[in-house]
Amino acid sequence: MTTADPVLACDLAVIGSGPGGYRAAVLGALRGLSVVIIEKADWGGCCLNRGCVPKKDWYHTARLMAAQAHFAGRGLDGPLRADLGRAWAHQRRVVDGIRTRYLDYLHHLKVTRLDGHARFLDPQHLSVAHPDRPAQRVRADHVIIATGGQAQIPAPFKAIPGKVLTTDMLFDAPPPPGERVAVIGSGVVATEFAYIFSQLGRQVTWLARSPMLRRLPLSRPARDALTQALARQGLHLRSGIGFEAITVTDDDVRLHLTGDETLAVDWVCLGTGRRPHTEGLALEQAGIRTDDRGFIRRNGQLQTDVPHIYAIGDVACEWMTANHALAEATTVIGHIRDGQARHLDPLRVPMVVYSALELARLGMDETMAEDTGHEPAVGFAAFATSPSALGQDDTEGFVRLIADMDTGALLGGEILGAQAGELIHLLSLAPDRDTALAWIARGVFNHPSRTEEILNAAETLAGKWGLGDRVFGP
Repeated sequence: MTTADPVLACDLAVIGSGPGGYRAAVLGALRGLSVVIIEKADWGGCCLNRGCVPKKDWYHTARLMAAQAHFAGRGLDGPLRADLGRAWAHQRRVVDGIRTRYLDYLHHLKVTRLDGHARFLDPQHLSVAHPDRPAQRVRADHVIIATGGQAQIPAPFKAIPGKVLTTDMLFDAPPPPGERVAVIGSGVVATEFAYIFSQLGRQVTWLARSPMLRRLPLSRPARDALTQALARQGLHLRSGIGFEAITVTDDDVRLHLTGDETLAVDWVCLGTGRRPHTEGLALEQAGIRTDDRGFIRRNGQLQTDVPHIYAIGDVACEWMTANHALAEATTVIGHIRDGQARHLDPLRVPMVVYSALELARLGMDETMAEDTGHEPAVGFAAFATSPSALGQDDTEGFVRLIADMDTGALLGGEILGAQAGELIHLLSLAPDRDTALAWIARGVFNHPSRTEEILNAAETLAGKWGLGDRVFGP
């Protein structure tokens, strides 16, 4: 590269095309910025190719399998049989179709796409290397780093195609043969795949060092309900497990556990977390630092040590969800375009678990509320009496709202049951948490629908804790 090489100049360069990077590129273009987006691997990143989208496709299939327990009572005869290989092919078709539309929309918005590996030359310039053509130099007034994360593989495991798979590898090739699968891990991904595999015809052994969903601030009722729903599907997490070694043969994979116990399975799926992906970016050339866990350092406006360079999503956010990446992209574009110094509270971003029961939450739980000086009030409504849920033969779960007893501000919420991931958005739409319950109470709802239970929970909370004037108005 010489100073005579052509330079592509733009208002905004986005490194990474996952949900955060894609959202930033689209919103930036819609707000009038000239945008370059750079991707070194598969367009759409992990979320589209190996994460949220294909997993949600499988989850829908798993829920259809679970629903057949009620088929006879609805006048439907005949059992369903799951085929994991064909389910894999279905998600691949879905992913390919989404990617095509994704790229078409970037083209429509006149976003410049560059295939290749980006690295910083200095705070203003990037070099994008591609094995089949000369490197492209990019000069950007603003840069967003959205390079995501990669699978964390703890000792003594190592990735072995067909035998020991990370969840990234799971979608790169059709699933291995064999019905005995060990799912390792206790976080969101492991909790989801243990359920999905069990419904798609696999015999699941679920092992982890830590208790289920330890890092998520869940209420005891939610945690207990999910544990019981998993147990009804024959799924029990064995936590507190130590892994001494693994032995891989042509016939099986043997897990050697502490206490001289050995388990034999056909293959292993590692749901053991992710780590930020920053390799090869040459962050030091731009003066950008990472913390002791590898996350890029940033301030409340998501700026790195260099004010015109931002970091969003898994590369900088410890929650490592697509929802956080999308919300952060919106925050950053607002700051770049209009100077909006909006602070994004990561707890106010919905977090969803797709398992034997769908579980969604945002905001504080009671302990957090008390620790920050609030006196929490709880409003509750169960789907057991919902006409919509009764008509669907799917009445498990509830809505649980947490408010401040003095002000009526909505501090947090938890929804457990079918469509929880869709319903949770109603808790985030009000302009602020002080008026959120009033927005819900004054809303107009379809009947019968599950959303009515959010209204019921808000009304119950107001009546029980003397917050009627604040929620319903004087």
